[in-house]
Amino acid sequence: MACTGGLLAAFALGAPTTATAASPAATPAAVSEGWERIDSEAELAEALAGSTLAAPAGQADSGFTAQDVVVEERLAIESVRNWNFVATEMSYPAPNTGLLRARSQGVFGAWEEFDFVWDDATGTFAMRSRANGLYVAVERNLTGERQNMLRARSASVGGWERFELFQDAETFEFAIRSTLNGQWVAMENGYGGTLQYLLRARSAEPSGSWERFNIYEVID
Repeated sequence: MACTGGLLAAFALGAPTTATAASPAATPAAVSEGWERIDSEAELAEALAGSTLAAPAGQADSGFTAQDVVVEERLAIESVRNWNFVATEMSYPAPNTGLLRARSQGVFGAWEEFDFVWDDATGTFAMRSRANGLYVAVERNLTGERQNMLRARSASVGGWERFELFQDAETFEFAIRSTLNGQWVAMENGYGGTLQYLLRARSAEPSGSWERFNIYEVID
């Protein structure tokens, strides 16, 4: 796996969650040769080396209560396209509050950290932002450049919050596919302004670096 600053890929642990009623699943987009689906917490642990990324000293608390935390592991997601970490934009006004952008040059706190919560029955997972304790949803009903953007805004898990995880057998990089629309998550490197590096579930296949990510476990 490609890595920067001596960082190595890390594994994510999660606990099953009970999903709310899900929207009908879309026809999945194509899976290119060489990609292997990660179906569970155990498979992800086996696929990854278990290396870690140290959190900065004096990091602030995430801001939500301990009983809301399903797993202790904190994960960081790095875009292979621009080598920036994905952050939850907590300061953005509605309707963009909580959108995800690959814009941080490091992991500086809860804004860049996520929990992966697995449903072993379906082999899918939900992403929960540690910045606000909310699950990441695909905003299918929006239009224009924000359509299908990823936003941490849901209190529970349904079809909009479910994803599949794949790993490239050669590079060990990851790709994420939404079960809502069957599209792959891409980092919008060509956007400008406040939406630059936005994450959207909009690609028919993981054909380039825009759809590739590294995942790290964050430790104190």
